[in-house]
Amino acid sequence: MFINKSSNGLNNVCGENISKFRKNLKISQRELADKMQLVGIDIDKNAIQRIECGKRFVTDIEIIAFSKVFNKNYDELLNCPNK
Repeated sequence: MFINKSSNGLNNVCGENISKFRKNLKISQRELADKMQLVGIDIDKNAIQRIECGKRFVTDIEIIAFSKVFNKNYDELLNCPNK
């Protein structure tokens, strides 16, 4: 049986890192959503909140946009802190 969740039961492996990078920039979830929209991703504050807490899947297109916003490579976004 295929399970579409990470080993800790979350729907993504990058949410914790996205939260950390956002807090390092000292911006709100709304400000992050605004920055994502500037790079072409239509996302709102509620979606950012759901990504950060692991309740929402993240697409590869969104990973690319997050990497641009945070100026991080994909490995840094996908590095699982709980490993």
